[in-house]
Formats: sequence, structure tokens, C-alpha cells
Amino acid sequence: MSTVLITGATGFLGHTLCPYLVERGYRLRALVRPSSAWAFLRPLGVELAWGDIRDAEAVRTATKGCRAVVHAAGKFRFWGRREDFFAINLEGTRNALEAARRAGVERFIYISTIAVAGAPRTGTVIDEEYPTNPQDDYQRSKLEAERLTLRYHREHGLPTLVLRPGAFYGPGGRYAFNRLFFEDPLKGLPVQVHRGRHITFPVYIRDVAQGIDLALKRGRPGEIYNVSGRSLSHQEINSIVDRLLGYHIRRFNAPAWAMIALARTWTYLSRYTGGEPYYPINLVPYVFCDWEVSSEKARRELGFVPTPFEEGARATLAWYREIGVGPTNRLTRLVVRLTWRKR
Repeated sequence: MSTVLITGATGFLGHTLCPYLVERGYRLRALVRPSSAWAFLRPLGVELAWGDIRDAEAVRTATKGCRAVVHAAGKFRFWGRREDFFAINLEGTRNALEAARRAGVERFIYISTIAVAGAPRTGTVIDEEYPTNPQDDYQRSKLEAERLTLRYHREHGLPTLVLRPGAFYGPGGRYAFNRLFFEDPLKGLPVQVHRGRHITFPVYIRDVAQGIDLALKRGRPGEIYNVSGRSLSHQEINSIVDRLLGYHIRRFNAPAWAMIALARTWTYLSRYTGGEPYYPINLVPYVFCDWEVSSEKARRELGFVPTPFEEGARATLAWYREIGVGPTNRLTRLVVRLTWRKR
């Protein structure tokens, strides 16, 4: 089997994707920075190509001789400088596309995000035709990179396609969904808004790898595919997590106006501290909007089958126990005793 180039191999997705593809017989090459956590790739037999996605020449060298490219490299944060998001997410994608065009690859998969929808309207279903309305520089840079990816298909005949995953969760990540729904409650920060009625769009990290594998085999060039699990209310997620833990966490129902004011203030102060706020204002659409996502197209055309949330959550909580985050952690034991009651 010819080689598949993976960018972003050392990120949250890459740590699951590379073993997943190797298990299925793929020969992989990874574009990695020397400073990144690449050591796990060696035992997998992944060929290493040194460089940064922002370095066009390094990307061209890494792509030579590859049959396909999975472009998963990107900057995902709820806070940061506009130029950083666009340099990595847009210009990095341009480098990857141009290298793939020159190498004559048979398939180019760009890993985008359902978040390009921006701030979805309540009562609507987000499918691939839903109008995009990005709200921050991360979302804007990802949407521009999507459009560039599809333009390379139309104008250059490069067989590109776009995958839009939901909110990643699973073993190995400590940001975004994992932090809000697993880590914060385990650490004694059980906060929710509007009593957990809003709907979110989780996708188990291994299911994103599944979607990539299927897209390499069956994805139609020029198409966009949502890859997400069943959308769930925050309350449903909290109930499942509680059931798996075996106790009920009393979550503090914070006033929405207070949380938004705190996020605005924290984000403003970050201009002076230079550090990402714990609750940045760009987090608001993810928490206060209803993300009712459809992955029917990926199910129908690719054969995508998402993992039930309870199964993925069980594996995630087991991983948190392994790294010492949870009720057995001495620092959180007292808080847990004060915030839960036995069923």
C-alpha cells in the first residue's frame, strides 16, 4: 500500500488516528516538528518527515511519493492572535494543497470542524448545507481553508474532500469538551448554564479516525461530510457521566449573564496577562447555542457508525483515572464529598 501523509500527527486526533490507521494496514508518514511529542510514532513504524506546516518546502518534501494526504494540522483554541490562526489553518492548508497537487496525490482529506456554522439557530439541524456564519478567528480561518480545499478540486482537479467533525472527546485530550464535561466536574468545578438544556455535538476521538479511514476509501471528491455522534443536551451528558461515576455531582447553575460577564472580563484582562482565560468569550456559542448536528450523509455514503456516548465516556473517565484526575485525587477528594450524594 502506498504511503499516506498525516499532518497534525502529534495532536489530540493524531495520537488516536495514527495507531488506528496502522492497525488497518496503512503505511504512514508524519510531518512533525522536532519539538513536538512524536516519540509514540516510532514504535508504530510511522516514517517521520521533519518540518512545520507553515514551511512550504518542508511540506513539499514530506508529500513526495505519497498516495494520499490527511491534513489534520491546525490551531484550535478559544483565544489567540488572528495572524496565528490564519498562518497555520489557512496558509498551512495552502502549503499542503499545493504540495499535494505537485505530488499528484489520489486523495486529499481536510479536517475542518462543524463549528464553522458559527452560532446555530435553535430548532435547526446542522447538515452540510447549513449556512456557515463563523464567529471568531478560529472558525473563520477553518472556513477559508475549507473553501480553498474545495477550490483546488474545482480548479486544479485535485481530489479533495472535507470532513467536519463535532466536538472531540475521548482519552488523551484535556481541552474544550473534555475539560468542560469531564475534567472540571472531577476537579470540583461543576458549572452549568440554563440548567443544562442546551444541546452540544460530541464526537468520540476514535470515530473521527473511523471517518478518515472511510473517507480515504469511499469519500467523494468535492464533498463535505459531517462526522459527529448523536447530539445531546448538557443535562443528558451530565447524567451519563454521573451514572458512570456512580455518584451524582451537584452542578452549580450559574446565571447566564454572570458567566458571559465573567468571560468578557477575563478575555479583556488576557490582553495584559498574555494568557488564555479559563472562560474566554469565544466559548459562548459552544455553550449557549443548540448544536443539533446530522451526520446522515457520512452514514449513508461512507458507512460511518458513531460510538454511543456512554461507551466513549466510559473510556474517557477510565483515562482520567489513569492520569490521576478524579475522586481518588487527594486535592479533589474533599470537594467531591461536598458536592455529591450517593445514589
